[in-house]
Amino acid sequence: MIAGVDEVGRGPLVGPVVAAAVILDPNRRIHGLDDSKKLSAAKREALSEQIKQQAVAYQIISISAAEVDRLNILQATYQAMRLALAGLSPAPTHAFIDGNRVPPGLDIPAQAIVKGDQLKASISAASIIAKVARDQWCFEYHGRHPQYGFDQHKGYPTALHLQRLREYGPTPEHRRSFKPVAQLALL
Repeated sequence: MIAGVDEVGRGPLVGPVVAAAVILDPNRRIHGLDDSKKLSAAKREALSEQIKQQAVAYQIISISAAEVDRLNILQATYQAMRLALAGLSPAPTHAFIDGNRVPPGLDIPAQAIVKGDQLKASISAASIIAKVARDQWCFEYHGRHPQYGFDQHKGYPTALHLQRLREYGPTPEHRRSFKPVAQLALL
């Protein structure tokens, strides 16, 4: 009962940070799992559905931009990971965490694995479903604020996003504690 845990959305200027935890079924192997950043959007979406159907358990947690601002991005990421693990049923007995740190306050033994989304199938699965969930949020938010281009840059600080941010100002979901957004308040 080992869970893989990963997050997406630490770098964007807008929207939630999303973490997922997945316990894979060792008797139902899923082919094609990899770091979500290495897969096409279509492949990620297909794998996300397969993971959700075949996993023993999975949980996706989003921590809002307001909470990111309140807690800071690292603590918000840890909170999302803790909640994702706590939400699994059945409960895991161990966790593999992508990265170089284990979130404090876990109730089970855990191991941080650098580049874990390339090394452990369960972390790859968590990476994929978290990325698909956050991308879906970006597409939906784009529908409400199409002038920002969230469907293209997914909230990351690209030249287009920064230009639109200067042009239109921050939306309610922009992270006020992130420097490019905070600097606009000083203008």
